[in-house]
Amino acid sequence: MRLTRRTLIENLGSLAALSWAFPAAAQPTAGPDQSPPKFGYADVVRRARDLGAASYDTASPALPDLLSKLDYDAWRDIRFRSDKALLGAGGGPFRMHMHHLGFLFKQAVTVNIIRDGVPTPIPYSGSLFDYGKNKFDRPLPVNLGFAGFRVSYPLNDPRQQDELISFLGASYFRFLGRSQRYGLSARGLALATAANSGQPEEFPSFREFWIEQPASAAERVVIHALLDSPSVTGAYQFIVYPSQETVVDVTVTLFPRRTLNRVGIAPLTSMFFVGENDRRFTADFRPEMHDSDGLLMQTGAGEWIWRPLRNPTQPATSSFLDSNPRGFGLMQRDRIFEHYQDLDLGYENRPSYWIEPRGDWGDGRIELVELPTSDETNDNIVAFWSPRNPLEPGQAQTWGYRIKALMQENKLHTGGRAINTYQTVAKALGSNETPAQGTKRFIIDFAGGDLPYYQSAPDTVQIVPTTTAGKITRTFLVPNQRIDGFRAAIDVTLEPGQTADLRAFLKSGSRALTETWTYPWKAD
Repeated sequence: MRLTRRTLIENLGSLAALSWAFPAAAQPTAGPDQSPPKFGYADVVRRARDLGAASYDTASPALPDLLSKLDYDAWRDIRFRSDKALLGAGGGPFRMHMHHLGFLFKQAVTVNIIRDGVPTPIPYSGSLFDYGKNKFDRPLPVNLGFAGFRVSYPLNDPRQQDELISFLGASYFRFLGRSQRYGLSARGLALATAANSGQPEEFPSFREFWIEQPASAAERVVIHALLDSPSVTGAYQFIVYPSQETVVDVTVTLFPRRTLNRVGIAPLTSMFFVGENDRRFTADFRPEMHDSDGLLMQTGAGEWIWRPLRNPTQPATSSFLDSNPRGFGLMQRDRIFEHYQDLDLGYENRPSYWIEPRGDWGDGRIELVELPTSDETNDNIVAFWSPRNPLEPGQAQTWGYRIKALMQENKLHTGGRAINTYQTVAKALGSNETPAQGTKRFIIDFAGGDLPYYQSAPDTVQIVPTTTAGKITRTFLVPNQRIDGFRAAIDVTLEPGQTADLRAFLKSGSRALTETWTYPWKAD
């Protein structure tokens, strides 16, 4: 019989149902005084390797129409019953609820709980859910499966459960720290994610999960996942540490089915619609709408770089070449409610996700993809690490990294930060001066670090601007008492239709006082 993805998955599922940790041919025989081998990450790696050796099968059971035709509100009305929560058997603080299939979530995943080293699949049952106002004219299949799951923990109050992490749809997952509200998402892997790449993006999916039963005094929860797609398979381990700034330690081993030239490691997905630097849409009463407002990077050489996000008129990709990056992430730097004025969505409480690589990631680039959107419901921002060398079939590769959910990223580095970016005409307010064609003024507010120290001696601080095209025609720098920092302005002249990458930072003598602000600009 030809080995296919479907036959392999079915075989693996059967073995899991029998509580085996290895394929039957490789199953060690336990002696009279030996315990069965415990299921762990190495077993998921073996399954990913075997799955990658089989051809990808796109066939999957069709979701019943009564579920696939649900709209968002109807699907959300299906809720897992709190009294059926899992993971509580050991008396620990973690609980798990399942996500029901329906709406956009049409692909079932297998979810297992590992108890005493033995994985056991969670069987679907309609009794696990409250279907709310939904009424179905016939029973749902008994082997329906789940769309994903979420794990809760007493994050904000020791007497109640709060959602900690959720896996739902393709390889997407989101997690929270204390007093945070969901905004951006993380992903297991990104493939062919680039503006104007000429090829459709591929979305790998987590097919199966294994959650280790936490002990009664557990301070973390361990989740394993098997990823599959036409181009690659992968084994994942997520170790989740709930906290004020929740941390997830990730290990991933990939097995390419074909040569992969554009791979996104540790991808993050977010939304940027309107901000102070991009006001194309101004009809809404809310001044700003975004889950993240900038990409922060620390290069392998130690330089800190801040790139404000945009809602471009055309898809755009920015690449930042580096070797062994120390960190990168999509940040929600603006935490002032008055800048959003949204009582329901709470944009000022959306977390930032910061990636810290473990080990040697080698040469590559951090890529930022910005897509145009006409409202705030679309995730139009993607950031990830892309290795320089392609991934080849038959060559397994492993990466490790940590993701932190932050509210105040000023603890990441001690230098000044670019907290505001504005664009305007290059002339003084009320002036009759006519700016040259293709000239724009960029205003950047820097605050934090040692900048308050230099307020009494502003003449000792200089702005260092550069551009990759055109010319810088004028700059000025003044103290900004409102932020205990400085306001810098750069006038740039560029031929119409040309594009330039702008950079600027503040220094005193030979010492850099701030991170480097960078911004792409295309002259009208």
